[in-house]
Amino acid sequence: MLGRFLEVSVAAPDVPASLAFYESLGFVQAVTGDARAYPYAVVTDGRLCLGLHGSGIATPTLTWVHPDLASHAARLEALGIELESARLGEDTLHELAFTDPSGQRVALIEARTFSPPPRAASSSLGYFEEYGIPTTDLEAAARWWEALGLVAFEPVRRPLPKAVAASRDLNVGLYDVDLRQAVLAFSDPAMPERAAELRERGCRFVERLPRGMNPQEFTLLEAPEGTWLLLGRGEE
Repeated sequence: MLGRFLEVSVAAPDVPASLAFYESLGFVQAVTGDARAYPYAVVTDGRLCLGLHGSGIATPTLTWVHPDLASHAARLEALGIELESARLGEDTLHELAFTDPSGQRVALIEARTFSPPPRAASSSLGYFEEYGIPTTDLEAAARWWEALGLVAFEPVRRPLPKAVAASRDLNVGLYDVDLRQAVLAFSDPAMPERAAELRERGCRFVERLPRGMNPQEFTLLEAPEGTWLLLGRGEE
């Protein structure tokens, strides 16, 4: 129902500053096209593609590509999904958006807006696990994502209470914790050492973790545009 995952799209008022930050972590740039009329860049670590939008979006958005989007809109509405916006005119890039039960914005566009970079990449953040969404009803959130074609797994309690809805190119973590916003979750058994190095480099961290997160297991790194990067050891 969603198509092929494209990017996590975030608002980046200062695209060059955000771009420099992610490149300092080992991300590389992808070649963007001219579909956007505002500053726009994409960085990737080989698993995560992050779209830095100088305008056009207000909240972090999960963006998929689905061809023939004009006709596909009716199939989404048949599932009970209420479209927040839809641009389906003849002279525009077809695009529509809606939200999940927790308020996470989802967008579908009809074509890619960037090409993969020519070289492989990896980051100093470790392995990209998932896009984490705070929710107060794991069961309802999991049913909603399953209706769109993701596979929801049984909830777990550690390393934090969550359920994962998985697809071939993105895992969505449904987090039953007191987060104020969604996170990009990375893992590595040596994450405390990685985090210490990032602190020495002057990276900014969120010092007070949300309820339900053990500070012995997690840290929250904050990007220049405000994106939260959740750094953890991974499952035991």
